[in-house]
Amino acid sequence: MESQTTTPTPTITTRSAGTRYGVIGGLVSIVFFLFLSLAGLIGTGYWNWLGYLITAVIIFMAHKFFKENGDGFMSYGQGVGISLWIGIISAAISSVFSYIYMKFIDSSFTETIKQKQIESMQERGMSDEQIDQAMQYASMFTTPEAMFIFGLLFGILGTIIIGLIVTIFTQKKAPETF
Repeated sequence: MESQTTTPTPTITTRSAGTRYGVIGGLVSIVFFLFLSLAGLIGTGYWNWLGYLITAVIIFMAHKFFKENGDGFMSYGQGVGISLWIGIISAAISSVFSYIYMKFIDSSFTETIKQKQIESMQERGMSDEQIDQAMQYASMFTTPEAMFIFGLLFGILGTIIIGLIVTIFTQKKAPETF
């Protein structure tokens, strides 16, 4: 009689790790959005970079969680897969929240964004005619519905791009077996 030894398969999947940290990322995004909105910092300077850094940290933590709760290894593809799930879940959560916020809680939010865009164009020396033309075009993209769609698409895409970079450093290939 042969004794059969099998190694247990890890119960963690890229989807489960990505979903867990996607929810965390979505909640952190909501808090960050509220902070920027209430402080009047939306659309000003370098705050986007902090958002990218937060996303990178969340992806790093998800990769660490995946390796610690799995077999200790993570391929590049698995790391990008985790990032994809984080992007889908966190973008959905934060986009739904921002839509509700802009549509029902603070309906002047889009007007505030438009005003900041006008101020920025004036600082760059654009003429009133150029500003009017640019704002007619921009008005199509600053409705709560358009911002929801763009938030969803660019949230997923941005998280994947950041994930492609972070995974370079967090991947841990399984040793080759002969």
